[in-house]
Amino acid sequence: LIEEGVKEEFILDKLFTEDMMSLHLKSGVPPYGKIGKPGRFKLVKLRRKPCTERELEEIKREIIEKARTDPSASIEIKRRGAMVVQIGQYRVAIAEPPFSDGFEITVVRPLVKLSLEDYELSEILKRRLVSKIRGILIAGPPGSGKTTFASALAEYYKDNNFIVKTLESPRDLNVSDEITQYGPLEGSFEKTMDILLLVRPDYVIFDEMRTDSDFKVYVDLRLAGVGLVGVVHASSPIDAIHRLIMRLDIGTIPQVVDTVIFISGGEITRVYELTATVKVPHGMTEPDLARPVVLVKDLKTGEVEYEIYTYGEQNVIMPVRGEKPVGEFFIRHTRRKLIIELGRDKANTPVTILVRERPVWSGYTDSNGRVKITKRSRIGKLILKYIDDIRFEFTE
Repeated sequence: LIEEGVKEEFILDKLFTEDMMSLHLKSGVPPYGKIGKPGRFKLVKLRRKPCTERELEEIKREIIEKARTDPSASIEIKRRGAMVVQIGQYRVAIAEPPFSDGFEITVVRPLVKLSLEDYELSEILKRRLVSKIRGILIAGPPGSGKTTFASALAEYYKDNNFIVKTLESPRDLNVSDEITQYGPLEGSFEKTMDILLLVRPDYVIFDEMRTDSDFKVYVDLRLAGVGLVGVVHASSPIDAIHRLIMRLDIGTIPQVVDTVIFISGGEITRVYELTATVKVPHGMTEPDLARPVVLVKDLKTGEVEYEIYTYGEQNVIMPVRGEKPVGEFFIRHTRRKLIIELGRDKANTPVTILVRERPVWSGYTDSNGRVKITKRSRIGKLILKYIDDIRFEFTE
């Protein structure tokens, strides 16, 4: 990996090729690199010979030395057995025993810097982004290009004369110097928020939100009138909304987040608009069942795809396609379970759940016509990911 005696060029610049997204080094294992671009990449073995601990120690030493001497570099996180360093475009994660089972160095960098024009946004979305201060979620799976889009959006707001700041840990958004990048103050984004409110930004880019505390900061800033763009990991657009439901009253969701942008393979594949109303939920008929409902609409077509409301003490996300229900069922969420309500007429009935026309679960409904699935199970994750592509087969 390293040529002895060559010191002119920084080690990571030597190891990375032009089309390499990330580098994965572990002692006793050959080095690997992800080659390609977000959503379309392959993992390539860079050589047959395994990395040695001595090689990794040398790389680590040079990285730490660079972090301490380069004004553009910083040690973002330092724990026993773990360290995260930001050096220019490189985000370096170092793991050692006892935290990990071996010495490992992972380096990630953005492959391209795009502008919002490169995404060929519809005029409806462009107008929506600047028409008023909004709460936006950028969602997508890891490596899908969320951070690249967030950087482009930050630059777009800056070019439209908004004051833009970022909240990041590590600070790896690729933005211009006019946009100040904040990390956690004394280890806390809540303390950063106190300072941020005095700075009075128009928009804050929060990359990325993982914990309850992160979501709380997002909510507090949004309700204070600051425009927020939050980045979250999610396998589908509705999954991102699921993460909010766990932390917010349903009635306040559209006040906090009114737009969800889903990124996959480096492209915007879906944009949802969230609005609140009072109505009888889809599939119900009695007028006295009217209640506050959050409508999740496809921004492009204007069609309602989901309704979110409270039923009893549970939150329900009901898939809707125009005027047709997606199957005669609805789903309640508890902390650990998905409760699929199929109706009392289906009590104690053999049923098979099909996701995208593939059977994933077979069994019996309970005495109330319900099926309970653990959220974190493989089946639970499939149901949440493809909630609008579920079908049931019953055997009498």
